[in-house]
Amino acid sequence: MTQPHIPAHDADSARDAETASAPSYPQRSTAQDHSATQELPVAQDATREMPSATTIPAPPVGAVPPASAQAAPAAPAAPAVPAQEAPVPAQEAPASGGAYSAPSGQPYGGYAAPASPDAFASPTVIVTKKGPGWVALLGAMLLTIGLTLGAVFYARPAMLRASTPTNLNGGTVATVPASNSSGTDWTDVAAAVSPAVVTIQAQGASSGGTGSGVVYDAQGDIVTNYHVIASALGGGQIQVTLADGRLYGAVVVGHDKTTDLAVIRLENPPSDLTVARFASSANLEVGAPVMAIGAPLGLSNTVTTGIVSALNRPVEVSVDESATSEDGTQASSDLVVTNAIQIDASINPGNSGGPLFDASGAVIGINSSIKSLSSSSDGQAGSIGLGFAIPSDLVVSIADQLIASGSASHGMLGVTVKAATTTVGSDTYVGAEVQDVSAGSGASAAGIRAGDVIVKVEGQEVTSPKQLIGYVRRYKAGDTVTMTIVRDGATQDVSVRIQ
Repeated sequence: MTQPHIPAHDADSARDAETASAPSYPQRSTAQDHSATQELPVAQDATREMPSATTIPAPPVGAVPPASAQAAPAAPAAPAVPAQEAPVPAQEAPASGGAYSAPSGQPYGGYAAPASPDAFASPTVIVTKKGPGWVALLGAMLLTIGLTLGAVFYARPAMLRASTPTNLNGGTVATVPASNSSGTDWTDVAAAVSPAVVTIQAQGASSGGTGSGVVYDAQGDIVTNYHVIASALGGGQIQVTLADGRLYGAVVVGHDKTTDLAVIRLENPPSDLTVARFASSANLEVGAPVMAIGAPLGLSNTVTTGIVSALNRPVEVSVDESATSEDGTQASSDLVVTNAIQIDASINPGNSGGPLFDASGAVIGINSSIKSLSSSSDGQAGSIGLGFAIPSDLVVSIADQLIASGSASHGMLGVTVKAATTTVGSDTYVGAEVQDVSAGSGASAAGIRAGDVIVKVEGQEVTSPKQLIGYVRRYKAGDTVTMTIVRDGATQDVSVRIQ
């Protein structure tokens, strides 16, 4: 704030100023979600695989007027007039231009004469320096923390991950950190995970082919599809080629045709195996980036990328390579049905049994089948961007059982179902209608009866009998599952013990 310049006055002029009109000041403002689906068959040879506002108060009466208020020449010297004899008339309105006038009310007796000429010297301004309030301090601290964390995350984007995917099998492949850019660095992912992917050649008495697999543990167990090694079950041989070219013989540990999964084990496995890391598929989201690695058409170590196109897609495949298809109105417990991960990454014959990775390098599925518009003359089909993978949660469950006992158990619900619609209020839903309930089954014990329509399993929509079968096969005997049924136009949840 600029100090007003006050011209020097002699003693007489100072006395005359007492009778001048009241000073005038400028006014200050105040702020205030099918057709037939074909699995990836085992190829027959290497060429056929798949600041806030501040209010400034008006100056108090008696303050020294600015220079502009004294522009008029001083009147001739006159005898001093006592205060009670020289009243100053009250002004009812402010002076023009928004100037403050003298206060209204009782007459003002005038200005007292200064004690000495020094009174007209520039007034002393005392500035009180105050520190910032606690709110400002807190704001500054939060801003500093935000800028610091922002700089750290910019330099180390991997720290932005909410959590590291659970390692379901004790794999040794390290988590691949997020890229510095917005996209996934598939170069880093491929370099980290490729050593855990293998090419499998199975040869039986009359047939054979090539597929893919992934190293599951350090003792040389490898997970693949049942249909990849099926030809060797009757007395054939299996050879496995590691990513670095080393060749090993392998034997079948166990297989499960129902889920199209199998485990084989390397003979005299090396001590330096790279073990893939399996993560849960339960947290997958549509649109998530994925990478498939395998030996399509016999071309080992082939990498393709894409995204998750859909989840819990009911897929029925025939592991005997015959193109069979059900009419979709009836479903039974012996169908090979999987609620699969649908992807648009290109996979072809020979990719069967190979791993599907997420952006961190964790296995979230085993590639098993594709959908096609037509087949070639040799029965092989190519990718049209509709591929399917068995979810890792099911893969780990079955693999652990096969390694432990050579076989896998599957839960049974104990019902016969068909496709149907049901109405709740004014809304119509699709689901699986119960036609019959087996006596002594878990469904019977839970109170499920004929006519009920199952519309959800553990909160996941059931849109067909096949999808219901796919859900149930994820569980083992003894597991308890919550199902939502519609009965008499109302929904209710029931807890069913899988048998």
